[in-house]
Amino acid sequence: MAVTGLVMLSWLLAHMLGNLKIFFGRRDFDHYADWLRTVGEPVLHGGWFLWISRAGLLVAVLLHITAAAQLSRRDVKARPVKYAAGQRAKATFATRTMRYGGTILALFIVWHLLDLTAGVTNPDFHEGQVYDNVTADFQVWWINIIYIVAMVMLGLHINHGFWSATQTLGINNPVRDRAVKAAGSTIAAVIALGFIAVPVGVMTGVIS
Repeated sequence: MAVTGLVMLSWLLAHMLGNLKIFFGRRDFDHYADWLRTVGEPVLHGGWFLWISRAGLLVAVLLHITAAAQLSRRDVKARPVKYAAGQRAKATFATRTMRYGGTILALFIVWHLLDLTAGVTNPDFHEGQVYDNVTADFQVWWINIIYIVAMVMLGLHINHGFWSATQTLGINNPVRDRAVKAAGSTIAAVIALGFIAVPVGVMTGVIS
């Protein structure tokens, strides 16, 4: 679960940085989208890099969900009786919402693919016109709410998940704990705010 989480974290960081290119205008953003379809040429045919990346990401997501389900079952078997009131007072909000947040994010991924990749839920989708598809999408208020809420949940998930992964992989220790938590919070905030900046930019007219 830790390894797949870090793999997805790396992909999210790259995806967020790519999304921010929309602030440089239609030409730069559409050029970036076209470049993604040509990465690896001539060794790879057009679009192969994207499909290989998507397949790898899908495997990581499925393994992450499987590991989460397995750990949840182990947790229940190890302690079939619930904690007494107040015993988990030190648990943060991010910790308590990991399972629910993960479920919300899984549902959001499906919706996001239908929205901006397949164009099923996009109000004005045109194949290949990435800049126009994004700006048309985020002019709809309820789509912005779905997206922003999901990104807040993503930030909370990363905040606790990063620390948990370092514990699992033996990277963290009592000396580095505060620095690791700060790093996790910073990464979570940067990624969540980076993604949220796009719908906010469209809503405020910075991106049009």
